[in-house]
Amino acid sequence: MDFLPCHFRCPISMELMKEPVTISTGVTYERKNIEKWFFTYKKKTCPATMQSIENFGIIPNHTLKRLIVSWQSNEDSKSSCSSPSSSQSQPCPSAKHDEIQALLSTVVSSPFKVNSIKKLRSIIEIDDEMKDDFIQSNGVEVLVQILDQTIMDSSDFVTFRACEEALCVLHQLPISEEGKTFELLSKQESTRSMAIMLQRGSAEARLHTITIFRKMVKTEYDWSFIVQDQGIDFFKSLLELVSDEICSKASSCALEVLIEILRASKKNRLRAIEAGAVCVLIELLQDSNRSKCEKMLHLIKLLCECAEGRQALVEHGMGIAAITQKMLHVSNAATKIGVKIIWLVCNFHPTERVLEEMLMYGSVKKLLALLHMDGRSSTKDKVVKIFKMHGNSWKRYPCFPYDLKEYLGFVNDSS
Repeated sequence: MDFLPCHFRCPISMELMKEPVTISTGVTYERKNIEKWFFTYKKKTCPATMQSIENFGIIPNHTLKRLIVSWQSNEDSKSSCSSPSSSQSQPCPSAKHDEIQALLSTVVSSPFKVNSIKKLRSIIEIDDEMKDDFIQSNGVEVLVQILDQTIMDSSDFVTFRACEEALCVLHQLPISEEGKTFELLSKQESTRSMAIMLQRGSAEARLHTITIFRKMVKTEYDWSFIVQDQGIDFFKSLLELVSDEICSKASSCALEVLIEILRASKKNRLRAIEAGAVCVLIELLQDSNRSKCEKMLHLIKLLCECAEGRQALVEHGMGIAAITQKMLHVSNAATKIGVKIIWLVCNFHPTERVLEEMLMYGSVKKLLALLHMDGRSSTKDKVVKIFKMHGNSWKRYPCFPYDLKEYLGFVNDSS
């Protein structure tokens, strides 16, 4: 069951629906996902079409549920018994090739492109050979032309839907610097279209777009054009995906894209800070799992390498507390990054209020615990430097433990 028919997937989570329900726009979702969208996040739009909604009623889609159950039973029977006769009933590769050619021709010639693109999607999503056939048949060029039309008329609903479906196909294709797919998608018109889709597309289209961007960051693609062209709106759309609690894949992909873009230049970091990245990441840290926590800390570290990022961190009421909470509790990698962030703040932004917060929220206590670690490391070296800079300030506070004062005196003497 690795290859789900697209109509059996919830447009929000992209997972197989178990309890499909239909809303007033006619789109079907998994019940728990759409209820969370409406009643937890207080959204007043349809996630797939972005239409405004006044009627929030949901109706069980019993017909679709029966189809899903039937499909599951059929898939189970296929896996338990693969006979020669069943393989003979499948269309031969040449027949599929002819179908791809016919569908591409329809996409080019007809104003009604969505259904044909959906059929293309269903063909290539279960067969890698068909992906290669699709690329060889100039399918990428055809779909990229649809992306480019979005720039010229992004207000046209039919064009916009065709663009969303095109992304459903394109995100399944391999992307490498030597390949045709990367060459076409990395053109300015295409990246601008995808950036627009990232801001205005349905939940499914945004997921597919960020999946494509994630593949592109693995190459040597230069993000400076799209950052300059879209400005902070680009970062706001990425941060919105990072905050997505329903689709964890979209959130994880957005984190990876942000890391690579911020690594590239200081200008990119300043745009992200302006978009509110530090605040968003701090507030998401507390409930993040290990993998996301490490990525978020890495992003905060990159942002704190700028004075504006450090300022945003210390001005956030829970900035120091959030970083401190993750030190020694998540992983060695998280602790190492957390110490680097604290070191940057102590080195470049050591106001009296910040030093008080570090003592109050337990940062100093955890830093002292790290001093007891055996051996030498870059992390321990940073901790020693922090105490050399500010140890005497912390010793003045009555809440600083007496035995730690003695230990701190030993550290300073040994320096």
